[in-house]
This record gives sequence, C-alpha cells and structure tokens, in this order.
Amino acid sequence: MSTTSRFSARDLAHVAVFAALIVALGLPGTINVGSSGVPITLQSLGVMLAGALLGARKGVLSVLTVMALGLVLPVLAGGRTTLTSLAGPTVGFLIGWIPAVAVIGWLTVRMLPRYRVILGIGINILGGIVVLYAFGLPGMMLRTDLSLWQAITANATYLPGDLVKAVVTALVAAQVHRAYPALLKDPATAPHRTAEVR
Repeated sequence: MSTTSRFSARDLAHVAVFAALIVALGLPGTINVGSSGVPITLQSLGVMLAGALLGARKGVLSVLTVMALGLVLPVLAGGRTTLTSLAGPTVGFLIGWIPAVAVIGWLTVRMLPRYRVILGIGINILGGIVVLYAFGLPGMMLRTDLSLWQAITANATYLPGDLVKAVVTALVAAQVHRAYPALLKDPATAPHRTAEVR
C-alpha cells in the first residue's frame, strides 16, 4: 500500500507523543492576567512544537487528539475540558490551534532540509501568534462584551510570552531536525519530495 494512503506505526507514535506533550504542558496550570478570561498556559508551546517537528498533517492530528480527549477528560490547562473551553472566552484560541499548527507545519516542511532558526521564529510567530490570535480575538468578542480594540489590548500582556515560545520552538526544532533530518519526510505534507518506504 502506498505510504500516502495510510499512517505508519511511527506516524501514529509521533501523534500520540505530541498529544501527550500538549496535555502535559497543561499540568502546571494557568496564570490569569487582567480581565480577558483567557489564561496564560504552556499548551500553545506544545502546539507550536507539534507543527515545527511533525509538519501539518501529524501536527493537526495531535491537536485533534487532545481536543477529542478533552471531550471526556479535563486535559486542557486549568483542568478544563474541550466543552468548557468552547463555552468560554477561550473558544477562538482553542479552535485556532488547528490552523496555527497547520500553518507552522506546512511552512516548516518547505523550509527544510536545512532548518534556519530566524526563519523558523518568523514561521512560529505567523502561525502561533498571528493566526492563533486571528481566531482567538473574535472568539473573545463573541463570548464577552469586548470590542476588537479592547480584545487586542487585553491580550497585549500575553505577547512577550508567546514570542518566547516562538523562539524556544525554533531553537528546539533546529536541534531536532539536525539530529533527525528524515523526521518530516512525509509525502502527504511534502508532495515535491520523493516518497520513501518507511
């Protein structure tokens, strides 16, 4: 069977490991800043890492696995479930994990085989901040009485931490892709490369 039509055991292991990582990064809990109702968590770091290390397809599946688990277990930071998050001001940020990891993964694959840290930081900022906030801010406005400008200013305090996450992700990704250059050789996410037998 073609490798483009199924996941290998290694692919499934990658998805499971990064889903577990995202869940584990929620264990330290949350830090609430201001009155936005959106807490600071480390789980968005896990989302960035999933995209930068696994690519779009496996990264998205890792995020969807966490969301599926969250339907029955409190796997999100602060002991929240997926339904709790969807019902609150964090709805847009949770949904935004999917396009965020997809953008980071898709662009990272196209940067390889040599991972460049500065470009990687830019990709992580685009996917993990710009795209994520593009979904998160409307979600806040939907669940609260905030205007767009109020939602932007309410989230300004989160930007330094998010920038640090983007840098950390790029530094980690550079080391991992240097040590394991075949990690993202995936025909489904990189059609311009020759499919390999795994």
